[in-house]
Amino acid sequence: MTAKDQGPKMGSAEGQMIRELAELLNETGLTEIEIEKSGLKIRVAKKISITAAAPQAYLSAPVAAAASTPSEAKPAAPAPGDLSKHPGAVKSPMVGTAYRSPEPGAPAFCDVGSKVNQGDTLLIIEAMKTMNQIPAPRAGTVKAILVENAQPVEYGEPLIIIE
Repeated sequence: MTAKDQGPKMGSAEGQMIRELAELLNETGLTEIEIEKSGLKIRVAKKISITAAAPQAYLSAPVAAAASTPSEAKPAAPAPGDLSKHPGAVKSPMVGTAYRSPEPGAPAFCDVGSKVNQGDTLLIIEAMKTMNQIPAPRAGTVKAILVENAQPVEYGEPLIIIE
């Protein structure tokens, strides 16, 4: 790429900021970050290739259903790729790191089988050093927790299933 393709010339301060943002991407596991400072807007993103891997619990359910005879047919569990379409899916409202408890060593906000009320905190997502509580959108029972503690999450990614 030529200097002409890169747009306006950047000074060493901007170059340093881009290097720091790129390093922050690598440290946090995020795929994209954007910052605006003094009228200068910088967006750093890295290309990733995604290969979907379902938790082992979800891989075993369809196999067991396939082994049953037609007379024992049950409603099919959502396929691993369809979890975001589950009516009880609580999706991530942001990119960040999900934590299941308020601090290290503390009990989790909820576990599979827990009864939750609308507004109860299900987990927190850290984004840009800010802890954001993720509330239950409705009352129900936690049927599945799809993220591990301290796992990076993407916008729209299903986190928890509540029925």
